[in-house]
Amino acid sequence: MERRSFGILTLAAAAATILPARAAEKAVSIVLVHGAFVDASGWRALYDILTKDGYEVLVVQNPTITLKDDVAVTQRVIAKAKNPVVLVGHSYGGSVITEAGNDPKVRSLVYLAAFAPDVGESVAKLAENPVQGEPQAPLLPPEDGFLIVDPAKFPTAFAADVDAATTAFMATAQVPWGLNAVGGVITQAAWKSKPSHFMIATEDHMVPPTAQRAMARRAGSWTQELRSSHAVMMSHPDEVAAFITAAGEAIR
Repeated sequence: MERRSFGILTLAAAAATILPARAAEKAVSIVLVHGAFVDASGWRALYDILTKDGYEVLVVQNPTITLKDDVAVTQRVIAKAKNPVVLVGHSYGGSVITEAGNDPKVRSLVYLAAFAPDVGESVAKLAENPVQGEPQAPLLPPEDGFLIVDPAKFPTAFAADVDAATTAFMATAQVPWGLNAVGGVITQAAWKSKPSHFMIATEDHMVPPTAQRAMARRAGSWTQELRSSHAVMMSHPDEVAAFITAAGEAIR
């Protein structure tokens, strides 16, 4: 049988026809900060889109025990970024980026169905006044200093437009949210000095859409509304990627 040899260049050409094309590297880094009750794995679809588009994407894995520690973890990730940073926060992650976003490497903030507290505020304080006519997060009473969402209500409250198998697992695999994170107070609000973008999830049953609009208006954010559950980055990754990309283009 005839044996054929393939040169390195030939193999490279063959691989190029198999591997998906990747865009030229962008001069902006994107840092993703997750919220309460979940971990960083929820960013996977968005990570894949943005990295394929040429962005350096760094993902924060917060313990969500105290706000102070989550800010410190986020700052350590920001320090690793090669480029100016677009700092993205989902849900409680919005509180984290509001404080961590004061880092000089951060050029823009992106809030996704998030909390955007002012100085002296916490997520707990923002949630004190329910929005009449809009659902409230179905949290169980604190246990040993931590909160979780009622597992039976988690799928419809958190991610009603994500597939049922995924939401059932998320409900079971919840990361308890520490009361010292919920009550962590902002000392310097980055949105006061840096541009911000706010994606409002209009079908959100965790952070009321009306509250999201009020926080975005107060921060002077560029806003976009999307018919989505709270888990907007999972149910609409393409739209969220485009939103973040716009924030990145604005700082270039």
